[in-house]
Amino acid sequence: MKITKETLQKLAHLSRVEIDPKKADGLLKDMEQIITWVEKLDELDTAEVEPLMHMSYEVNALRSDIVQKDISKEQALKNAPDREGDFFGVPKVLNKKKK
Repeated sequence: MKITKETLQKLAHLSRVEIDPKKADGLLKDMEQIITWVEKLDELDTAEVEPLMHMSYEVNALRSDIVQKDISKEQALKNAPDREGDFFGVPKVLNKKKK
């Protein structure tokens, strides 16, 4: 499949990325190679193949949820670099903009 510069620019716009004009020719060549490789999959007969939900038959090995002894608030806050009463003190990450 031939990819034009217009198609590349449209894909860049939809992807919200900027493409360096100096690298556009290389990208066109790479994309054509990728699409040619993917088009080879059309040669496979998949009529008897059932769709997969997952790529692996592995099952997650989950541990049992066992209730254990908890630590007290004082023990949890003992080594906190900053605390405010019974809570960890953390730097402010959101600033409200005043209108």
